[in-house]
Amino acid sequence: MSLIGREVVLGVGGGIAAYKSCELLRRLQDRGYVITVVPTPSSLNFVGKATWEALSGRPVNTHVWENVHTVPHIALAEAADFFLIAPATADLIARLAAGRADDLLTNLVLASDVPKMLVPAMHPSMWLDPATVANVATLRSRGFMIMDPDIGRLTGKDIGPGRFPEVPAIIERFDDITGNVQDLKGKRILVTAGGTREAIDPVRFIGNKSSGKQGIAIALAARNRGAQVHLIAANFDTSALDGIEVSKVESANDMQKVLTEQFPACDVLIMSAAVADAKPKNASLQKIKKALLGSIELEENPDLLASLASIKKNQVIIGFAAETKDHLQEARRKLESKGLDLIYVNDVTGGAIFGQDKTMGTILLRNDADIAVKEVSKDALGNLLLDQAIRQLG
Repeated sequence: MSLIGREVVLGVGGGIAAYKSCELLRRLQDRGYVITVVPTPSSLNFVGKATWEALSGRPVNTHVWENVHTVPHIALAEAADFFLIAPATADLIARLAAGRADDLLTNLVLASDVPKMLVPAMHPSMWLDPATVANVATLRSRGFMIMDPDIGRLTGKDIGPGRFPEVPAIIERFDDITGNVQDLKGKRILVTAGGTREAIDPVRFIGNKSSGKQGIAIALAARNRGAQVHLIAANFDTSALDGIEVSKVESANDMQKVLTEQFPACDVLIMSAAVADAKPKNASLQKIKKALLGSIELEENPDLLASLASIKKNQVIIGFAAETKDHLQEARRKLESKGLDLIYVNDVTGGAIFGQDKTMGTILLRNDADIAVKEVSKDALGNLLLDQAIRQLG
């Protein structure tokens, strides 16, 4: 099962363990979750709003009355796929059990019906108090998943149940709830991304509008599902791709060299790069004067997919097609002519899709019905394509 829904509200209660949720946030991001942090007002005494915004890369609000025009308690509730509240203090648990809605986080909990996991952390006397025991039982009866706290030393010299669990244990439990499994462990995934540039002279080139966003999303999704990932990156920033092997290329010929080296060892090739169809027949070593740019003689670039399909063994090959006319027919032609296992096609009329965070199109399979993809994030499409790759691998 892939993690299609990965929007998570990370609620942070007002306990000393709030600082540990900074590490929890980063490790959740490593697993592919997209996090919006919603701290309680009292939690800002331990970790400030600026820290959460810097770590999550998203705006952080604590009150319903902030950014009222966006109706945050409804908008965030509708966008979230899961809630993870860590730490959950005795006060926060009591307010949730009572159905209170006196800050943004408690409003969101009431307004959302998605799975919710709480990670309590408090002094042992508070955790064992009959009121807290009853409140926890109430929330569990309503479907909340509540992780028992660890036993250990807390603030001061006190020891007992109430300690914030270790981050890996929290993530393991959360993965069970979300269905985020490592179903690509042991597989080698090769991904191409970006747009090739074919030199006219030292300062000019033939290129395209591909940003590389879709390829990055696929590579990260494969990494988060346990695969060994090699990304062939054509002309975009790769500085934030931890845990992924990267080969930087510029032209179609550069990409072909790396593909030839890496393809035999991979299990799946996902060719999301936009490769220029043609290149100047004779690139100039010197800048061409404007007066001499009347015409440029072109020649075809090699068909990278077709050449690899001819030497494939048991690999799965996934292609992309960006079309402006008869896109399904053209994609089906490419699927057959290039020997692909499946292809994703979208309509790019007017420059649509390029550089955007969302996409829509159709997945065409060799021996199965087409799959219509309504507007989704490029992250979600990456997981959908990986799901199909796993099916093809058997």
